[in-house]
Amino acid sequence: MKKLKEKLDNFWGISKLGSSFKVEIIAGIATFLAMSYILIVNPNQILYAGSADPRWSSIFIATAFGAVIGTLLMSVYAKMPLAQASGMGLNSALGSVIGGGVGAFAYGFTYSLANALLLVFISGIIFLLVSIIPISKNKETGKWITLREKIFDGMPDCIKKSISVGIGLFITFIGLQNAKIINANPYTLVEFVDLTKVFTGSLTDAEGNLYAFTYAIVGLISFISIAILAHYKVKGAVIFGILIATVVAIPLRVTNFDILLGTAEGSGVTWKFWESFGDYFSKDGVFATLFKDGWNMPKGSLFTSIMLVITFSMIDMFDTMGTVVGCCQNAGLVDETGKPLNYNKIMVSDSIATVSGAILGTSTVTTFVESGTGVAAGGKTGFSSLITTLLFFLSIFLLPLFAFIPSAAAAGALMYVGVLMMSGVKNIDFSNIKSAVPSFLTIVTMILAYSITKGIGIGIISYVLIEVVTYIVDLIKYAKNKEGSKPKCNISIVLLVVMALFLVYFFVPTVF
Repeated sequence: MKKLKEKLDNFWGISKLGSSFKVEIIAGIATFLAMSYILIVNPNQILYAGSADPRWSSIFIATAFGAVIGTLLMSVYAKMPLAQASGMGLNSALGSVIGGGVGAFAYGFTYSLANALLLVFISGIIFLLVSIIPISKNKETGKWITLREKIFDGMPDCIKKSISVGIGLFITFIGLQNAKIINANPYTLVEFVDLTKVFTGSLTDAEGNLYAFTYAIVGLISFISIAILAHYKVKGAVIFGILIATVVAIPLRVTNFDILLGTAEGSGVTWKFWESFGDYFSKDGVFATLFKDGWNMPKGSLFTSIMLVITFSMIDMFDTMGTVVGCCQNAGLVDETGKPLNYNKIMVSDSIATVSGAILGTSTVTTFVESGTGVAAGGKTGFSSLITTLLFFLSIFLLPLFAFIPSAAAAGALMYVGVLMMSGVKNIDFSNIKSAVPSFLTIVTMILAYSITKGIGIGIISYVLIEVVTYIVDLIKYAKNKEGSKPKCNISIVLLVVMALFLVYFFVPTVF
């Protein structure tokens, strides 16, 4: 047993990075609990009818398998404390494609699930190619670098530093929404939970729906519990906070034992995994659908399909880049230039997971921002993601057990991650307006547009525009006065290409 422990320690470098098996296990569990909601949410996002669709259980299995493969790659290949699963936003995009949301009915064609999965598959292949094909050599090290690395190296320093802050606040916003502390409002878009309902003497409204304050109380108890436990440096503070909130959620009816028993009506949660497996692996099941019917694309959909592939690729590339940078910076797992350790292996793992996910029958598999929860719990190595992998695998057979923990309880962990990642704001130079504005736009756009990719895109576009205009003005002033040194333009060819891609992403319509 001791030799096995030593081998595992050497493989992942647990002691070398100042961690321990106990901390890594706790971190892996914390990450899983923070992102396990995707198992239920993903099938609902992809399928318009939700659990009423006969394919629901198959998409659930595909979601779990995609998370297992993606997170296992992060563990044993990239050796990083990062987890993967079907990405939010990307799954709803897939759902809108097969549900007619991308102009399907208006333009006379509609995509099947197989068609949509093929588009995801192609975007994953493109993603993989730019992650493994070398395009140039690093001048200092002499090593070949890929396009993905080239893009990262070409990113302005102020954008890199603002990504972790933006992601921290973005994760917090997700947590606040999951706990219904922040809710939709038709006039102000968002609003704080109505706590006056606490004094109605009832947990539900006239229609029998739980008031938002019940979820909010669970989320706040989770958050405050984690904060207090972390103050006293309790190992596993994040997990204990989630479990405390889960206990509170029972009398508030935010969760119930019917879910644990697998008898909750309309939830799609059941202990009968063998029935779900039978449907999934049948010749007409989701697993067989991609290569069976995928290439039979609807007539007249060529240009729309091309734009959808570009959109999927852009979102996956920059969502992953932003998430990885944010989480790794927070954990100190970066080199002297601020690049995440094993960066290229992380990207290869992500792209293989996307390809695998499409084959398995789910939307784009990508690195989850909730990985920051495990990092916040002390995770520094791929051993923590191995624990997350095992839990995702077990969830296939023990779904009701994991589904019993409500997302509102896990929301406290997401809010706590935001607190930790906010510290990175001190590294941004707000005294220089040329870096302050792009940094600010990156951060605020991530939150308000609910998109890491859009935040990075707006930040890059604003940086290039400000840099180009000020360079031209300074050049004219230099030519006129001949004073000081000649101005330099701090924009690389790679950055211009990336900006051009973002302009296409923002301005070119998906449907032709």
